[in-house]
Amino acid sequence: MTMTTSSRAGTLLTSTAKKERPAPVVRSVTRRNAAGHDLGTVELEPTIFGLEPNVAVLHQVVTAQLAARRAGTQSTLTRAEVRGGGAKPFRQKGTGRARQGSSRSPSMSGGGIALGPKPRSYAQRTPKKMVRLALLSALSDRAMTERIALIDDWKIEAPKTKDAATIVRKLKLDGTVLIVLAHDEIIVERSFANIPNVQTTTYSELSAHDVLRADWLLFSDRTLPTTTEDFARTHELHGGDVEEIAAPAPVAKAEPAKKAAKATKTTKAAKASAEAPVSDEPAVEADVTEASEEGDADA
Repeated sequence: MTMTTSSRAGTLLTSTAKKERPAPVVRSVTRRNAAGHDLGTVELEPTIFGLEPNVAVLHQVVTAQLAARRAGTQSTLTRAEVRGGGAKPFRQKGTGRARQGSSRSPSMSGGGIALGPKPRSYAQRTPKKMVRLALLSALSDRAMTERIALIDDWKIEAPKTKDAATIVRKLKLDGTVLIVLAHDEIIVERSFANIPNVQTTTYSELSAHDVLRADWLLFSDRTLPTTTEDFARTHELHGGDVEEIAAPAPVAKAEPAKKAAKATKTTKAAKASAEAPVSDEPAVEADVTEASEEGDADA
């Protein structure tokens, strides 16, 4: 039974009523260096880290992200695809058994599979606004439980697992850690690659599922989102990290062979006429020759 509420404008269904959510809360995080020393506190953006998590949207988006990872290549053979079964296994009557026309029917051993899985796509269409809200809800949940860490700079000059493990130990991050890096911090990514319970991702690939499955979320000064514009388009590379790729120049359509050949001939003729010397002498000589021929004819 659907409950209704009365208002001046009329009757409103409770299921369609918009839930009033509390205002964003300002939260802070301690900023540290690679040696683990405190450098003060930094206030997090309330519209990103201070929201009330929307559990329903978060569940739907994470389910869709997990479904999109499925390969969907499982396949079973139907009775038409199983090898054999061309002959009737036994006579129609007199055996006391149910009549059978093929030994490859789903009811018999070695037969095909009825209603079995076939290759398919498990991808679900999720609106961009829901994906954005799910990510912000996951970030707000980690900020609410004080599971966000911030480092000023990595101070890693060459790929070295020892230096990366030292940073994690100095920051006192226990459990699984998700490190958000910029797109060009390849050396840092290679340093953390062999450390158990540490996963790295880029800012543009950050997802709600990755945030929820990690105990700690580690940002740097470069990757910490500070404005809502960072997630305005759900979501692209961090502002200013990557130069915009120029659009490729439009490719001209190839002309048909006949038109191309005709254009080539016209170009050659025009070029020859332009290179030929312009003179009136041949015309005068032609007139003199015609006059002499007329005089000989009269004589």
